This record gives sequence, C-alpha cells and structure tokens, in this order.
Amino acid sequence: MPSSTTPSPTLQPDLSGRHVLDVLTERGFVQQITDPAALRAALAAPGLTFYVGFDPTGESLHVGHLLPMMAMRWLREAGHRPVVLMGGGTARVGDPSGKDRTRELLDDARIQANLDGQRPQFGQVVGPLQQLSAADWAALAAGGPRPAAGALMVNNAHWLMGWGYIDFLREVGRHFSVNRMLSAESARLRLERDQGLSFIEFNYHLLQSFDYLELWRRLGCTLQLGGDDQWFNILGGVDLVRREGGPAVHALTTPLLATADGKKMGKTEKGALFLSAALVSPFEFYQYWINVVDADVGRFLRLYTFLPIERVQALEALSGADIREAKRALAFEVTALIHGPEAATAAMEAAQALFSGGADAEAPTVKVRFPISVLDALIAAGHAKSKGEGRRLIAQGGVKLGDQRVDDPDQVITAAGLLWKGKKQAVRLASD
Repeated sequence: MPSSTTPSPTLQPDLSGRHVLDVLTERGFVQQITDPAALRAALAAPGLTFYVGFDPTGESLHVGHLLPMMAMRWLREAGHRPVVLMGGGTARVGDPSGKDRTRELLDDARIQANLDGQRPQFGQVVGPLQQLSAADWAALAAGGPRPAAGALMVNNAHWLMGWGYIDFLREVGRHFSVNRMLSAESARLRLERDQGLSFIEFNYHLLQSFDYLELWRRLGCTLQLGGDDQWFNILGGVDLVRREGGPAVHALTTPLLATADGKKMGKTEKGALFLSAALVSPFEFYQYWINVVDADVGRFLRLYTFLPIERVQALEALSGADIREAKRALAFEVTALIHGPEAATAAMEAAQALFSGGADAEAPTVKVRFPISVLDALIAAGHAKSKGEGRRLIAQGGVKLGDQRVDDPDQVITAAGLLWKGKKQAVRLASD
C-alpha cells in the first residue's frame, strides 16, 4: 500500500547566507570560469545580470537543459537577475558543438512551435519571467529605459534577423580570426574525422558571440552561463564585448554529464527525457530518477534538487539496500519540481502500489545482456516459460516496459528498466 505520509518537496533554494559561487561549486555546477576571483567579487552583492541561451531545437526542454536552469535559480535566489535567451535566430543556423553532422535546418513554423512549447517550462524552475517582445526590444535598441528589476526572457531573432549580410560581416565578422575559429574543438574534430563543417555552422560562433554583446549593451549582462561544450562560443562573446569597448565580462560553464555507467545523461529507451508531461509522463519521469545507478545518486541530489546540503550529505552516505531511500528522495524532488507536488505524489504512490509489498518492496534484479528481445527477457525474468507463452502474454496486454505497454513481441530492449507481467509482477533488468 502507498505510504500514509506524503513528503513535502523542497522547491525553494536556500543559500543560508553563503556566497552563491561557493554553493554552486559545492553542488557540482562549476566546470570553468574565466576569472574566479573577479566573478566572486561581482557576485558578492545582489544585482548582477546574467544569461543562458537555449536554442528551440525541440518541442520541449529536456533534462540536459535542467542543469543550467538549476544554476540560474540558485543565482536568482542570491539576488541576481536571470535572462533566458531563446534562440529563435540561432536555431535557424544550428550549433555544431558536440555534433558529428550538420543539424537539421528548421523552418520558421517549426521554430515557432518549439518556442511556444518551451517557453512555459522555464517558469517551473527559474521562476516567473517577463517576456520581451520585438517591440520592447526595438525600444531598448533605440535607447529606451531598461525594464525594471526582474527576470526576463528574450528572443535573439529580435536582433539577428534584422541584419544585412554585408553589414554583419563589416560590423561583427571583422573581429574574428578564422585560424582561431578552426581551433575550436567542434570544428577541429569534424575536420579531423572528415565529417565536414558547413559554412552556415561555421558562422554560429559569430552569432552567439554577438548575442553576448547585444545583451550587455541593452540589458547590462555581464555573465553568461552554458554547458562546457559552449566554452569557446562564450569566450568569443567575452572577447567581442571587450573589443567593442565594454568591461571585462564573465563566463561560467557547467559540466557535461554522463551517468556512472557511461551513458549520456537523460537518455531513455524512447530518447531524451523531456520535461513535457505529454512526451514523458510524470510516472515515467519519476521512474527514470528512482532507477539511476547507485553511484550517481549523491551527485544528482546536489545538482537536480534544492534539498539542503546537510540532507544531501546524509542521503548520499547511505549504502546497500538503504540507498533506495536516497533514490526515492531524488525521484520525488525532481518530479515535484518539474511536474508539481501533486503529480510527484501520484507518481510515487503509483510506483509503490505496483508492488504488493508496499513502499519498501524491491523488484528483484535480473541481469541480461543488452540488446535483448522482450520475449527473451520474459523468459530470463521467469515471467514466461517459452516464447509462445510470452507471445500470448503480450497479445493479452499483460506486458509493460516501465509504464509503456508492449504490443510487439519482437521489440528490443536496449537499457535497464522495469519489465512487468500484469500489474504486480516486475523485475528490474540490469546489464550483465
């Protein structure tokens, strides 16, 4: 039966009077900083304006976006002003960073649909945001007053789409060295592997650098955050602000995460772990976090929850069967943050109810070699004695992977997860 007590999630960060850079470092957000001492001084008093860019390449944000969003919320709690930069302009080009091939070029309708899908998702983590329209930006560019204090959302299409090609080359492109751009890891690896780098991708570095200049000019942004694969692009903006007579602005990158078993963070059998409930249900989202490998629990509690560090330290000290408590805390906190406390409670209670032994029951683990067919997995799990029996179970709707019904007997399982026979018999498939 579900637990009779429902935990209250910690949805508000608490710095407890500490310097925000110390908190970010302790929790694992900091990979590289241009000048740590200078940034520490700049963050010592409230009021710094900073930004993170998000290209709308999908209809929903995913868990990869969640890391910089969490960092934004900690900085906001310290009294600094976040700016969410939506890449309605840069999405038309495509960032080559970390990619082995050219990104799909999105048309205007797809970009707009993605923008509409992603915008509401930021508020749940970063907090309320004032969205600046094209008219608002035009007024700023004409010398109008900056918006009053408060978090903002802007779209770089408002300034990138109005440029003529020759004008952009003369005003912005003249500051960039082709030799230096070729030294960037994203360019160097593509060329070394003979995978090619299109001219349009090559120009992405200029566009992102110009974003920093424009946000400094119009909003006073003096810090850009991003994933560590963006370090070269962010430094391009730092240098461009300097070349245009600006101050020594700052850069901070967050680590690129892989799970302890070497997989890309947030990858599921169905693809990315999206934040949209329409694409990944709260139950499935909850199950992802409760099934992370033991070695990742402490790190993920620090990064993806607002639990006080003392509580995190107590949870990450657990071992053996007790680590299940830490996994439940992780899954509940992250699900509550993204989908709300009610959805998190429902997901938690649904997961508990699926086990006849209640909240403390454990699904037995069966080790298999991936990839494996559903039929072979059913036999390995003891759910079926033969492939014929397995096919009958599937035809009757009695087999699920996670919360997804299996209809194809030939479906292939590629990663760890729960395999269900009926509503109460489950095994946890793990890599042999």
